[in-house]
Amino acid sequence: MKQPYFICLFAILSTFLLNAQNGDSCLNAIPVTNTIYTAGAINGNQTTTICTTSTTNVANNAEWYVYTAAANFTVNITSDLSQNSGTDTRLHVYSGTCGSLSCVTGNDDISGNNFASTVSFVATAGESYYLAWDNRWSSSGFDFQISVSPPTLPSAFAFTISNLSTVGDNRATVDMNGDGLDDTVSISSNNISINYQTSTGFNNVNVPTTSASNLPFWSLAAADYDRNGFTDLLYGGGSGVTFMKANGNGTAYTQISGSEYVFSQRSNFVDINNDGHLDAFVCHDVAPNVYYINDGSGTLNFYQGADSGGVPSGLGIVSNGGNYGTVWVDYDNDRDMDLFIAKCRGGSTNAKINELHRNNGDGTFTNVAAMPGVNLADPIQTWSTAWADYDNDGDMDVFIGASSFSDGGHKMMQNNGDGTFTDITATMGPDISSLGTDIENVPADFNNDGYIDILTNGNIMGNNGDGTFTRYTSSIPANGAIGDLNNDGYLDVFNANNLHLNNGGVNNYLKIRLVGTQSNINGIGARIEVNSASIGSQIREIRSGEGFRYMGSLNAHFGMGTDNIADISIYWPSGAISIVNAQSVNDLLTITEPNSTVGISDSQDHSVLIYPNPVGSTLNLKLPSFHEHILYSVFDVNGKRVLNSKLSSTTINVEALKKGLYFIRLVDKKVILVEKFLKE
Repeated sequence: MKQPYFICLFAILSTFLLNAQNGDSCLNAIPVTNTIYTAGAINGNQTTTICTTSTTNVANNAEWYVYTAAANFTVNITSDLSQNSGTDTRLHVYSGTCGSLSCVTGNDDISGNNFASTVSFVATAGESYYLAWDNRWSSSGFDFQISVSPPTLPSAFAFTISNLSTVGDNRATVDMNGDGLDDTVSISSNNISINYQTSTGFNNVNVPTTSASNLPFWSLAAADYDRNGFTDLLYGGGSGVTFMKANGNGTAYTQISGSEYVFSQRSNFVDINNDGHLDAFVCHDVAPNVYYINDGSGTLNFYQGADSGGVPSGLGIVSNGGNYGTVWVDYDNDRDMDLFIAKCRGGSTNAKINELHRNNGDGTFTNVAAMPGVNLADPIQTWSTAWADYDNDGDMDVFIGASSFSDGGHKMMQNNGDGTFTDITATMGPDISSLGTDIENVPADFNNDGYIDILTNGNIMGNNGDGTFTRYTSSIPANGAIGDLNNDGYLDVFNANNLHLNNGGVNNYLKIRLVGTQSNINGIGARIEVNSASIGSQIREIRSGEGFRYMGSLNAHFGMGTDNIADISIYWPSGAISIVNAQSVNDLLTITEPNSTVGISDSQDHSVLIYPNPVGSTLNLKLPSFHEHILYSVFDVNGKRVLNSKLSSTTINVEALKKGLYFIRLVDKKVILVEKFLKE
């Protein structure tokens, strides 16, 4: 008589256990491991907390899965499978428990018209991660795949996580009030939540704004573009651009939005026309790029593509866009800012080819990516690249991080010093092949050893100083905004309401804050060279906007290893040069731009001659010796730089100059000549 009872009880328990893992909620999440799964119709009864920034609309239903890491893996999850036939998906990944979930990562569309979702994140052994596929776009079933990369090494870069009170989307670590200390910035439609760094911690202030027409779903850039001493912000949204302009004491912000449609991606502040006033640049996803030229009074005027009133050559004019991540970088060492555009577009189109625009020093730019030897006209789908001098040889190299492997993988391109690049990916080390795909790639020296590392997808690619890199896991779930948030000289990361504070070490550091007078007030576009006994030469540039989404510090950060004295050279955007010798380290050094751009030096080489003088179209140089590292700059009588380039021969074409008096300066580590000449 008992057998039917036990059979019935077993059947009831089996049904209960099956229903307990039906995926309809976090508590009922279906356990998954490394294989392909089929998600049925999305009809779960628990909605999701949004972990994507590109789309923030709440969905009605979701299907839940739980993945428990067997080791320290990079976990890759994708619905980008051929059998899905373009099904539109959205994925959120959480850590924690069902009663207290925290976003790890999320993805809506991979790019362009590919509506699949792909994420990669660093998983800690023994931790469970909850995956929620929601029906924001479709309730249809589909397949998804989970795979892992080989276990990563224990971290050589240790961080302590500290929660921080914020309101809105966390976007930046940048000095907002001009005291040289990095603050944190979080954005909502009518508020900027700033945690001002003090000597004892943070002072949280919510600064009211007029309602923003666009929010920084895609990117945020920061700089003091009207020179009033307080940092302004640029919001790159899905349909337009909003500038948040600080008032005279930083207590309120006013939004300025144009009517122009801009599908914004990476945005930057930079002095495009080198007139001493910061302009703004914004990548356009589906059209030629846009830029805003500062008229000198703080008004930013809109331009798109090639425009005689703006940039005659344009700055990325492909009609269907594909522009995702930009870095303004002096790749050819002529002390003006060039532009690299990372493109992300699948299929057969020129909108997928990366671009490198050389600054010609006369207000125009030339896309040289496909020129012989440059080797940067790649079809790699990438949202961002990390430009830095990884080998400390005095020029900028580039790590190109793939966001999809369908058109090629990650690459490291070494600058040859002559405007060309060599692919050294094969010698970078085996760990590059185990990196997952991601949209954020940013350079930073996290251990202060004097060699720049790369933060990518929550991994730190540690620079070994010998041309190779080692991949380390870290507590950073994904990338974030980088800055020194406790003023200890080690770089930290701000992400998802958390400070990832660098535990530091014994290595020394040097932080440099620039204050421009003739150049823009932040010194954006300046090149800083630091020389020390054991490390040798290091270079940094002041940039507003790296990686894809976040805004990092405007201070230059140098790891100094065991060195405690450094010599510093600063090449300002105006053409001015600052020299600081025998500077002690472990400090924040503020350097103000000198008043003279020409930089007359007592150590001029008087054996250098220029002729004829007056000159018509060609200025000749007589040099004791000639080499390609000599830079020449021509200034008008007001000190404005009007020509600038590397010296390629002993003649300089000055035909385009108007009649009048000019100064020419030659520089090779030091000023070797300053001379007047008259243009006829």
